Amino acid sequence: MKAEIISYLEEQFSVPVRDPLWKHIYMTKGHRDIINHKDFRFLDGLRQLGPASHVYPGAIHTRLSHSIGVFYLARQMVRAIIISPYCPPITLDGVKAFLSAALLHDIGHFPHAHTLQDFPLKDHEVLSGEIIRNGSIRKIIKDSALTDPDMTAAIIDKKSDWKGSSEILFFRNLLSSPVDPDKLDYLNRDAYFCGVPYGTQDIDFVISQIYPTREGIAISRKGTSALENVLFSKYLMYKSVYWHKSVRISTALIRKAIYEALKYGYLEKEQLYRMNDHDFHKFCSESKEEALHLVDKAEFPWKYKVIEDVCFNNDSQLHNKLTDADYKSNYESELNYRIKNETGIDPGKYDVLIDVPSRISFELPFKSETVFTRPVVDGFTEALRRIRLIVKEETAHKLREKNIDLNGLSAE
Repeated sequence: MKAEIISYLEEQFSVPVRDPLWKHIYMTKGHRDIINHKDFRFLDGLRQLGPASHVYPGAIHTRLSHSIGVFYLARQMVRAIIISPYCPPITLDGVKAFLSAALLHDIGHFPHAHTLQDFPLKDHEVLSGEIIRNGSIRKIIKDSALTDPDMTAAIIDKKSDWKGSSEILFFRNLLSSPVDPDKLDYLNRDAYFCGVPYGTQDIDFVISQIYPTREGIAISRKGTSALENVLFSKYLMYKSVYWHKSVRISTALIRKAIYEALKYGYLEKEQLYRMNDHDFHKFCSESKEEALHLVDKAEFPWKYKVIEDVCFNNDSQLHNKLTDADYKSNYESELNYRIKNETGIDPGKYDVLIDVPSRISFELPFKSETVFTRPVVDGFTEALRRIRLIVKEETAHKLREKNIDLNGLSAE
């Protein structure tokens, strides 16, 4: 079986695709047919980093290019794993399904999906599974890529029935781990297009130091430093790019717009799932609803100011309540009223916002000697997760002129 898999990995990948990060990526004709399908091309309309381009103008790369990069790294990992003496029983069918899953793992994405994870929306992995199982791309996966669509969907969608298959569990864990191909691509790709050094990894060394277990992969003692670099890179990318203050201002505006739109029926969930970035922005721009115009305002984060900025306090009753979207919306209205009542300033209906980032998931390292213990990882998340009170620039100026400090984030 190993010889059959090795032969497939070495002989069937003859179609080159040029990538700015990984250069030549080779795939089979079946995989080329997948990337030419309309459901996959849809990803070319979704920016990987959303509003980050307001701070880093080069960050306009898409989920399509990222998905091809994940496919490339997934193949590299399988090549390393299959020659290991510790490789568990895996089949050629499983390998094919895993590589298709790597290529299609983001096919269910919709605009700003990652920033809406706490909204009552379907996970993009669940949507990916639905598209693969029920969409027209199913036939391409089966007949052209010669892959089982149901197994492909099961590897991506962890909420789906995996029928007790140890092979599906193995490939699920390979696709999602401290050094998975998704993370290795987006850290490197995002750093490349943002023009920052923080996310760069020694990919060849990382892959050379992984080895399989029955549950997924582990990393050698020699490779511990590479693993630590991945985790610290993730921290730095959140600190400098993903959660940059201006990016968070734009994110808060977009989240508020979508919250209002879903709550009052301006936008249906199913509509959002079928939109790319252009469709979403066009829909919001043409809407008569004031709340949806916040999406246009998100293009200009410098017109807003942060007037309070504190670390999220897990022991704070207020901070924990503010993680609930309904409570946060009501509290924003209360602060808006306070500003209007105490100062005579009218900030506008939607111009007082609170940004509460979701808790970051920092996967603990594999069992190895590393400084990244649970307290260290928790320290990362505590240092990064900041809660901010945001108002229009002119409102911030007037508050300063009147020497008013709302203390809106410290009250209990």
